[in-house]
Order: sequence, then structure tokens, then C-alpha cells
Amino acid sequence: MKLVSSLRPFCAALLLAATVVAAPIAASAAGFATENAPTADNPAAHPNFTVRVVGKGQPMLLIPGLTCPGAVWDETVAHYQKQYQCHIISLAGFGGTAAPASTDHLLQNVRDQLLAYIQTQKLSKPTIVGHSLGGFMALWMSSTRPEAVGPLVIVDSLPFIGAVQNPAATVDMVRPMAEGMRQQMSKSKATPAQQRQTVSSLVTDTARITQVTRWGLASDPATVAQAMYDMYTTDLRPEVARVQQPVLVLGAWAAYQAYGSTKESTRAVFEQQYAQLPRHRVEMSEAGKHFLMYDDTQWFFQQADAFLREQAVAKK
Repeated sequence: MKLVSSLRPFCAALLLAATVVAAPIAASAAGFATENAPTADNPAAHPNFTVRVVGKGQPMLLIPGLTCPGAVWDETVAHYQKQYQCHIISLAGFGGTAAPASTDHLLQNVRDQLLAYIQTQKLSKPTIVGHSLGGFMALWMSSTRPEAVGPLVIVDSLPFIGAVQNPAATVDMVRPMAEGMRQQMSKSKATPAQQRQTVSSLVTDTARITQVTRWGLASDPATVAQAMYDMYTTDLRPEVARVQQPVLVLGAWAAYQAYGSTKESTRAVFEQQYAQLPRHRVEMSEAGKHFLMYDDTQWFFQQADAFLREQAVAKK
């Protein structure tokens, strides 16, 4: 348990572990405003996640982070549902949802099923908003099938968590540690006090801490452990060179001050990891912890709105 305890705050804060309504965003094309209801879904085709669809307009996929269900995006959906048809993803095994039948190739299966969902639902280059693990998934989807997705909004996520402390790290170097972590985490479950302590390093508001803690305690340990293992053993740094879409990366650093990090040093980690991503911009929150949509809501919407507005104008 010592290994997991020492890694959990750092890993959770960097990927794995209040509504402010800004000016409306105009639809990029009139046709989207009267878009028909989505094609009838077949949940059996994507056993690794469920989907809730809200709103009308251009398609937007919202993918949550580790242990969180799609409800983590409720305020974001309220903000965008008049301009976007929001497809809110809840991954199996997170936040009280039923665990997947198998965790073999867990995140790869999620990636493939999400790409198939986009195709069967006939979603035209959907915007993808992803937090933490969800941001990693958005990058993986886009680098796998660049033509299938639209702009990306990545919320406090990196292409390779295994290289945060050592930029020269490779998957082979990280794998033994990741395997040990997977074995320990799948066999042990954090107590409510431990879970809350971890979450308090990721979220500021007390009510939000309580909610995220509940989601973590309700998550399936084996699924969480496998998801972390998959992220630690998948290096997307060279793969993001294939991404064709504009990407907004929103980073957090305030939570890492206790570990000696500064805004500049944390930005350098982001810039280094995203160096091969052709069309991206990194913006750093001044005060937000890992859940930027909770901690720095106004800034989060200002950044995302401006970015999406730029993309809408560019398409005209």
C-alpha cells in the first residue's frame, strides 16, 4: 500500500485520481441549429460506456476523468446545450456505474467504441471536451482517426503520464511500476477518509469534494487500476503529431505548489509533452486545482468559449 499511497495524490492530480454563463456561442452553420435527434443508439455496441444526449446544435462529446461519471459535466452541459448537442459519456465502472465485463485492453476498447459511436450516430467532426483521463482519450481518438473528430478541449491532461517526472521515460521503463500499482490498487480500496484527503488536493469547494469523493468510493477498484495502468503504459507524445484539429489545453498548477512546482515549471511540462501536436495552445489557470471546471469556472468557460468561437468563425 505504501507505493500506491505515495503516488496517489501526484497521479490523481495530474490526470488519474458554480456555473458562470458567458456570451452565447453562435453555431458555425445554420444547418446545425435544426439538427434532428440523434440516430437511435445501440448500447450493446458500446458496453464500456453509456451516453446521455442533451441539447441541439453541433455535436459535442464530453468525456469525464478517472472515477467520475458524466454528471461531472452537468454545469458545462447547462452552459453549452443551446448551441451544442451534448453527448455525455459515463465510463463503465466509474462513479457507481456497473463495471465492465472485462478490463482487458480497457482504454483501447473505450477508444474504439467511442469512434464507432461517432460513426454510427453520424456525428460530423464533433467537438470533444475531455477532463483528465477524458482528455487523454480525446487525444487518442484524434490521433487514431484524425478525420473523425473536430476541435479538442483538453482539461488538465497529458499525452504520457509516465513521463511527468522524467521526460526521457519510455513505456518499458514505466511498466514495472505501473504493474505494481495495478496489482495493489485492484486489491485494496481507499477508506472514505483516504479518498476525501486525495480529492481535497484536486478540488477546492467542500461540496464538490464530497461529491467527487462519493464517486471515487463508488468506483470499481479493478477498473480504476486498469485505467491507470493503461494510461501509464500508453505514450501518445509521438502519436499526437497526427492530430489535425485545433486543440486547446487547459492546465492546472496551483495544486502542485506543495510539491515545489511553479506555474512556469508546470507549463514547461505541458509544452514539452505537447511539443509534437501541430495546432495547440496551452493556457494555465492561476488558481484552479485539477477540476478546473469546478475550481476556476469563469476562466474555464472564457477560455473554452473563445476557442470554440474561433473555430466557428474559421469554418465559415
